[in-house]
Amino acid sequence: MKLDKFIERPVLSTVISILFVVLGVIGLTGMPVEQYPNIAPPTIMVWANYNGADAETVLNSVVAPLEESINGVEDMTYMTSSATNDGSASITIYFKQGANSDMAAVNVQNRVSQATNLLPAEVVQVGVTTRKRQTSQVLIYALTSEDGRYDEKFLTNYNAINIAPVLQRINGVGSVDGFGAKTYTMRIWLDPVKMKEYGLVPADISGVLAGQNIEAAPGKLGESSDTQFEYVLRYTGRLKTVQEFENMTISSGADGSDLRVKDVAKVELGAQSYTVNNLCNGKSAVTMMVTQMAGSNANEIVKNVKKELDNLSQSFPPGMEIVLGQDVTEFLYASISEVIETLLIAFILVILVVYIFLQDMRSTIIPVVAVPVSLVGAFFFLSLFGFSINLLTLSALVLAIAIVVDDAIVVVEAVHAKLDQGYKSPHLASTDAMSEISGAIISITLVLAAVFVPVSFVGGTAGSFYREFGVTMAVSIIISAVNALTLSPALCAIFLKAHDPNRKMSVVDKFHAAFNAAYDKMLSKYRGLVEFFINAKVVSVVVVIASIAVMVVLMQTTRTGLVPDEDVGTVFCTISMPPGTGKDKTMEVASNVQKMLETNPAVKTSIQVIGYNFIAGQGSNQATFIIKLNDFELRKDKSLSATEVVKKLFAQTASLKNAQVMAFQPPMIPGYGASSGLTFSMQDKTGGSVDKFFGVTMQFLGALNQRPEIQYAMTSYNASYPQYMLEVDAAKCAKAGTTPRDVLTVLQGYFGGLYASNFNAYGKLYRVMVQGAPETRMTPESLNNIYVRTP
Repeated sequence: MKLDKFIERPVLSTVISILFVVLGVIGLTGMPVEQYPNIAPPTIMVWANYNGADAETVLNSVVAPLEESINGVEDMTYMTSSATNDGSASITIYFKQGANSDMAAVNVQNRVSQATNLLPAEVVQVGVTTRKRQTSQVLIYALTSEDGRYDEKFLTNYNAINIAPVLQRINGVGSVDGFGAKTYTMRIWLDPVKMKEYGLVPADISGVLAGQNIEAAPGKLGESSDTQFEYVLRYTGRLKTVQEFENMTISSGADGSDLRVKDVAKVELGAQSYTVNNLCNGKSAVTMMVTQMAGSNANEIVKNVKKELDNLSQSFPPGMEIVLGQDVTEFLYASISEVIETLLIAFILVILVVYIFLQDMRSTIIPVVAVPVSLVGAFFFLSLFGFSINLLTLSALVLAIAIVVDDAIVVVEAVHAKLDQGYKSPHLASTDAMSEISGAIISITLVLAAVFVPVSFVGGTAGSFYREFGVTMAVSIIISAVNALTLSPALCAIFLKAHDPNRKMSVVDKFHAAFNAAYDKMLSKYRGLVEFFINAKVVSVVVVIASIAVMVVLMQTTRTGLVPDEDVGTVFCTISMPPGTGKDKTMEVASNVQKMLETNPAVKTSIQVIGYNFIAGQGSNQATFIIKLNDFELRKDKSLSATEVVKKLFAQTASLKNAQVMAFQPPMIPGYGASSGLTFSMQDKTGGSVDKFFGVTMQFLGALNQRPEIQYAMTSYNASYPQYMLEVDAAKCAKAGTTPRDVLTVLQGYFGGLYASNFNAYGKLYRVMVQGAPETRMTPESLNNIYVRTP
């Protein structure tokens, strides 16, 4: 089809542009909204727990076999592991950029299954969890009470029963995870002295649970017979209440007396773990993180989660409330609104510039129409490519505004040139102009697209990050070319008029004449400057060389980074106490930090997680603050910015002795660590002692902190945690008729705890844990009350 057909059939040209707009609106409504595109490589995490084990035992018995089995899984790049003295183990496996995360999770799960028979039975019983790590958390909330009437255990279970299951059903929500595990657990606290009196060991209680706390299928009466009725036989099933567990029979004497669990232990409905505590503004709370699935709409997720939380809050018990600790949409809305405002300003400036230079309202309308057609139409193709609406795509559209009008301006200028030559018919002028410039428009489009398209082929993190920017520019430019070849000449043929030399000058015409006169003067001066540099070739060369030198110097001295740090309205603060510090002491220091935050006018709320560190992981000497700042409208003063809050927090906490406090803003790009800094791992290839490796690590960090470009370098690794080495004499065990295994099993039962059984309550399945009462395992002397049964 010849291009003049679009001039002769303006309806066809209009329909083509309308089609671009309609398809763009359809793509726009279905695209996910996020701050930046998800560029983090697929990451799979494996969790396991070995109750009562120290970090080195977890490393040897859990991490080592899992690592050996997982290593070499398809598309894997590397993996990191960590183990804590609380018995927890985690392995993080990183995959190549672009790898399928679902297949990666399946492949890792298959490798984990192969290693199951190499793991301790206690670990297998608890279970090894494999899951894709959701790199983008969209909301952090705390369930608390304004007057502190509810304890953390009640809040945790209320959330687990009534809130978390509802949120997990929201479309796009990847997970709803909390810090710590205070879900209900039937706790059987053993008394070692009473156990010894009756000749019992913890394994006996586990055996009682295995024999009495069971579900069964007795069958039916009358099945396959000629009886009139059939009856289903039901067993009472698992025990449910504290009283039922207390009354479990351990043994019966010949005289009819029964030994029951309550005779040797205290039974209560407790918590699964006591290692982590949550507080919100100093009151008991449970802290939860809502993460999004890859490709989902963060804006819709947060909106639906907030709506569901509002609905659920209508049925909360008196005094219970939800406090938001982080909401990524607040910064997202603020950022996108700024970009949209810039978009509108750029659009208005383009209209003004085009009008001032074309000096005709009819001529101005034609290139202005190209802007919405090109920008809105681009969303359809971005949706096809799987892109999202983010700061990069929107920024690309801002830049594209000034480019997409160029083709239409070329068309208008060409038609005006024909009219200046004396053409009386705009239709003929448009036809002849397009026959001359259509090739030039196509060439311009290909050249501009060639500038941005190669960005999509750049590899690595930077390539993934800027791919959407380049493709957005290229697509909008191509659509503008199609518009310039179809709709623009048709509009020129309809809107433009032949020049009338006898027309009287209006006020607007006088403004145009004055502008042209001023412009001609400026153009004359510019022409003279250009002629000077043409004639003074030596000066031109010197200026070019000097410009290159200045550019090189600025490139060397200008601060670099993938994306700039921004105030997102949230600040994180981590506390690390000396190794071995108890949780009560850590909580005392955290309380002091909380008082400091309460005096800061920029802080709205703060959530404390005692026993967990975003960087160092779990431990009684660790703590984390999630600090929610006031709304952006209330913090326009620079002194109330997130950067100033971080600086002030560093200054205030410097007086805290033996506490390593680090305040930082959340990372701008999710999936690359907990902070915006550089994270790397050191590896000991010599197989030497842990203490020596720790010394080398500290020397390296000391040298690193001396460098001017490093603000702060630290590690969560520490080999100085106080421990007691326990040795079992195998020869004496043999003489006594027992084994080291029996001795250690008894110790684990009293000090580490045994996951012995399950029970049902509130529509959920909970654990039954057997362990020595806390007061019976406080000091090394407590071991004197522990007895092992021998023949």
